[in-house]
Amino acid sequence: MSNIQIVPVTDKKLLKRFILLPERLHKDDPSYIAPLHMEREEALSPKNPFFGHAEVQFWLAVRDGRDVGRVSAQIDKLALSLNPEAPGLFGMLAAENDPELFRVLLETAASWLRERGMKTIQGPFNLNINEETGALIDGFDTPPMLLMPHDLPYVAQQIETLGMVKAKDVIAYLYDMRVDLPKSVQRLLSRQLPSGITVRPLDMKRIKEEIKNVTSIFNDAWANNWGFVPLTETETDYLAKSLKPLLNPRMTSLVERNGEPVAFMIALPNLNEAINGLDGKILPFGWVKLLWRLKVAGVKTARVPLMGVRRAAAKDMIGSLLPYLMIDMVRREGLKMGYTHIELSWILEDNMPMRRMIESLDAKPYKTYRVFEAGL
Repeated sequence: MSNIQIVPVTDKKLLKRFILLPERLHKDDPSYIAPLHMEREEALSPKNPFFGHAEVQFWLAVRDGRDVGRVSAQIDKLALSLNPEAPGLFGMLAAENDPELFRVLLETAASWLRERGMKTIQGPFNLNINEETGALIDGFDTPPMLLMPHDLPYVAQQIETLGMVKAKDVIAYLYDMRVDLPKSVQRLLSRQLPSGITVRPLDMKRIKEEIKNVTSIFNDAWANNWGFVPLTETETDYLAKSLKPLLNPRMTSLVERNGEPVAFMIALPNLNEAINGLDGKILPFGWVKLLWRLKVAGVKTARVPLMGVRRAAAKDMIGSLLPYLMIDMVRREGLKMGYTHIELSWILEDNMPMRRMIESLDAKPYKTYRVFEAGL
């Protein structure tokens, strides 16, 4: 019989243990960067607006008095309102390399979802598709960027061994901003902009209105994509507030057509580069190091977590031009600020138009994440 005890996370003390567990598991992993504990405590609490339309449960696995694993299960009521067949989700998966331990953790999540009428389990999602998605299956030798997951190689292997199958892969591209744009792209960008098209940064003085524009474009652009769940204005407002210290208008781009916003791109400095070595703590002196790295020494990498082109604009003659316009604007400003590389992520493996566009810039796929699923 298994000597694994499954403990539901019901208070702040257990949540702290839940948050700290991966740091021990990754202690010999040079690519691991511990997230800030304060940020994780907020992201995994009802302060995160995802909890406003989802039911969430966390568990710890304990063996001989020691925390050895963790998992979560989520039911997104917003996703179900759009698609009654939407899957139940699992995530936050971390555990010692033990098949029995993974079996118990995933069966715990599956049973919880099954009891609530779910027919399919899918993940890992930390906590949904608009946050950290998938288990890392390629690219273990480099650290994750801002708001991207990182796993030990055996995690995906253990999930697969339990009979879960691939639902979808998502890809992260790394773009060297110092390399000149290909001649074909330069020629495209050298042409006079079509009538009525303007490209500008986000207006921080009207940030609430700008966030509404971003939300509207994002939800329209990705509505037909696999696994799509719309961002609510509450979620984008929360994201904007939490990331406001990192948001620099020079690293954003918004395209208007005859005054109507039709496309946007937001790049954020890679906070993970700045917090590396802080072990998740900003007190008593971690905040000094963080401030130095962000404001004085600077970071060299950034990530584009949000980008979209309205479907109507994507279908006409300017559709192929807009992503290049936005990337070029952010690239030029980023180089002035000392950035060298930018991650474009994540991209669905079968989103070939987007992949071809990114690869035309000579960006390289350098990390792959897999979403698994199984019937319940």
